[in-house]
Amino acid sequence: MTITSTQTILSVRTANANASDNSSAKSSPQVYNVQEPPFKGYHPPQPEGYQQSKASPSSNAIVIDNGAHIVKAGWSFDKKPRFLIPPVMSRFRDRKLNKTCQFVGYDSYIDATTRGQLRYAFDPGTSVIGNWDVMEGVLDYLFLKLGVDGTNGGVDRPIVMTEPIANLAYPRKMMSEILFECYSVPSVAYGIDCLFSYRYNRGKDGLIISSSHTSTHVVPVLNSKPLLSNSSRLNWGGAQASEYMLKSMKLKYPTFPARITENQMEDLIHKHCYVSTDYDKELSHYLDWTGLEDRNRIIQYPFTEHIVVEKTEEELARIAERKKESGRRLQEQAAKMRLEKLMKKEQELEYYKDLQRGLASESKKEAKRILEAEDLKDEAHLERTIRDLERSIKRSRNKDLGIEENEEGPEEVSFPLLDVPDEELDEAGLREKRHQKLMKSNIEARQRAKAEKEREKARREEEERLDNERRETEFENWIGERRTARQALLQKIKERERLKADLGNRKSLASQMRMKTLANLASDGPKKRRRGGDDDTFGANDEDWGVYRTVATGEQSDEEEEEDVNNSLKAIEAQLLKYDPEFTENHTLEAQSDWTKSLVHAFLRGPWPFDAESQREAHQLHLNVERIRVPEVVFQPCIAGIDQAGIVEIAADILNQRFSGAEDRARLLRDVFLTGGHTLFKGFDERIRTELRSVLPVDAELSVRRAADPMLDAWKGAAQWASAANLSVSSISRQDFLEKGAEYIKEHDLGNVTSF
Repeated sequence: MTITSTQTILSVRTANANASDNSSAKSSPQVYNVQEPPFKGYHPPQPEGYQQSKASPSSNAIVIDNGAHIVKAGWSFDKKPRFLIPPVMSRFRDRKLNKTCQFVGYDSYIDATTRGQLRYAFDPGTSVIGNWDVMEGVLDYLFLKLGVDGTNGGVDRPIVMTEPIANLAYPRKMMSEILFECYSVPSVAYGIDCLFSYRYNRGKDGLIISSSHTSTHVVPVLNSKPLLSNSSRLNWGGAQASEYMLKSMKLKYPTFPARITENQMEDLIHKHCYVSTDYDKELSHYLDWTGLEDRNRIIQYPFTEHIVVEKTEEELARIAERKKESGRRLQEQAAKMRLEKLMKKEQELEYYKDLQRGLASESKKEAKRILEAEDLKDEAHLERTIRDLERSIKRSRNKDLGIEENEEGPEEVSFPLLDVPDEELDEAGLREKRHQKLMKSNIEARQRAKAEKEREKARREEEERLDNERRETEFENWIGERRTARQALLQKIKERERLKADLGNRKSLASQMRMKTLANLASDGPKKRRRGGDDDTFGANDEDWGVYRTVATGEQSDEEEEEDVNNSLKAIEAQLLKYDPEFTENHTLEAQSDWTKSLVHAFLRGPWPFDAESQREAHQLHLNVERIRVPEVVFQPCIAGIDQAGIVEIAADILNQRFSGAEDRARLLRDVFLTGGHTLFKGFDERIRTELRSVLPVDAELSVRRAADPMLDAWKGAAQWASAANLSVSSISRQDFLEKGAEYIKEHDLGNVTSF
C-alpha cells in the first residue's frame, strides 16, 4: 500500500516492519514479521498420477491423511503427499458475474471477502467432522487435483483414509456413505494416524506419544499390535495452544490496534516457542534484565507512521534567524503601540484637566450639561478619571524606563460622606456616597485578605516549628506517621488511576454509573416549557451542578487535586529521604515508575524504552514468558485450566499401573516414540526423557526417539501400508457396504476396533 501527500514536511510510510527498518545509532533488536493470511497461490492438477495408476487400478490407492489441521493426499506409490490443504472452504456469490464461487483449502485465504466466509470441516478443537458440506468440498478439490476424470461415474480407485483413535461411529458412517454413494469408490480402509507413523518408522514394541492438532494420545504397542484399551487421551493440542496464545496476547495487550488471529498465533508458536527443561526455575528468571534481549521476541504488525523530515543545520539557522527577526519586529511594534497609547492618555489627561479648569467659571447648570456631554456623572467622576489617568501614565513610564514599582502601603483615603445622612444629600451626593461605600468595602476586603495571609504564614511557621520539635523528641512516631501518610497517598493515586481506566471501559462500574446518571437525567428530569408545560428548574440547587463532575470525569479526578496529591507525595518523600535511613531513592514513586526497574515494562515491552507516539512500537507484540508457558501446558494442563494429568503422568500411569509385568514395561520403555506436529518443539524429547526418568526405577532402560517427519509420517505410513498386497483384506468393499451397512468396519492392526 502506498500513501502520497502534498505536504513537504511530512512523509507517510507504509511499513511491512522488516528488521532492517529499525536503524539507529545503537544495535537494534531483531524484529519478526507477523504471518500474512496463508494463501499459497494456484496449484495446477497433477493427472499423471492417475494415468500411472491405470496400470493396476485395484492396487494403486488414493491415500488421504484426514487431519483436523492439514489434509494430505496423494497416491500410494508416491514418496510424499502431492497436496496439503487445510480442511476449510469459502463460498459466496459474485454479483457481477452472477455466479456462486467456491474456494477450498489455501485458496480460501485469497482475500478478505473469502476469509470472511470461511468455514471449517471439523468441529472447533476436535477431530470430529461437523460440517459435511465442507468435507465434501475438500474431497472434490483433492480428487480434481489428483486428476481423477470421473468417466466411470465416480472415483474408481481404492481409498485409504486416516482417522483419530476411538473415532465415533457416526462420522465414520457418514464418511463411508459419502465415499460409496457420492463418489462410488470400490473400497475404503480406515486406520489410525499415529499407528501408521509408528509402522513407517519400523516400530514394533513401544509407547507412542502422539500430540497433534486437537489432542494428545499415549498408545502402548506390543508385538506390532496397539493395546487401545490401555490408551489415554489428553485434550490438548495445537488448536488449543493457538487459542491459549491468542487469549494471552489479548489479555496482555487489551488495546492492541491491529487484529490478532489464531493463524498468526499458530505461526508464532511454531517459530518462537520451545519446551523448557526446568520450567519453574527458568520462569522465575525469564524477565531478568540480563539476557532478556535474547529471550524476548518482537513481532511486528503492519503500520503506517508519519515521519517529520529532519532539517539541515543551515535550514535550522535560517529558521532561527527568521524567528529572531520576527521577535525584534514584534518588540518594535509593541513599543510603538505603547508609545501611541501613552501619548493618547497624556492628551486625554490634558483635555480633562482643561475641562476641570473650565468648569470652575461655569454655572452649575452649564457644568452639568458639559459633564453629561462627556459621559461623566459629576465632578467627582471627573476627578477619579484624572487620577486614574495620572496613575496609568506613571506606571507606563516606569515600565519603559525599567523602574520597578515599590509596593506602596495602603492609601490614606477618607470617606466623609459615609457619616452624612441620606436626607441631607442631593442625587449627586448619594451617588458619591455609594461610590465611597464601595471603595471602603474593597479596601477593607484587601486588608482582611492580607491579614489572613499573614496569619496563614504564621500558622505554617508554627506547625513547621512544632513538627521539627516532635521529630527531635519522638523520631520513631514521626517517621511512622510519614510512612503511613505516604502509603495513603500512593493508595489514592492507584485508586485514581484505576478510576481513569474504568472510565475508559464501557463495561466497568464507573462507566455504567455514569451512563445511568445520563439516563436518569434524560428520563426523569424536568422538561423544557412547551405549551404550558413545567419549567426546567435544574440548577436551582447547588447539588444539581455536581452531576457535571460525575458525568464528565468521575469523582475525585480534577487536575488541581491530582497536582496537589503529587506535590504532597513529593514533599513527604523528600522528608523521608532526608531523615529516614531506610528510605532511599529507589523507594520513591519516581524511581519505581522508571521503566528500567519495572517488571511490567519488561513483560510488555522487553528491555527497551517504549515510545507511545510511535506507530511502529504500538503495533508490536513482545513474546517472552509465553514462549515456554504455552508448550508447558501439555506437561502441566492446570496452567490453562485443564482438569487432567500431564502427558508424563499419563505415560507413567500406563507404564506403572497398567503393565505390571517387568518384561512388558521394559519393552515399552525401549522405544518411546514421539509423533505429531505438536511434538516439534525444541527440547520436547529431552523433557520427556528427563521427566520419565524421574518416575521410573533407577535401573530401567529408557530410549526416546522422534519420528523422522512427525507431520508427514502418518501419510507415508498409510501409503506404504496401502501398497501391500493384502490391502483388500482390511478394506471395506462396496459389496460390504451394501450388505452390512455404513456402520460396518473391518478390524486390523493399524485401525480402530468396534469396542475397547
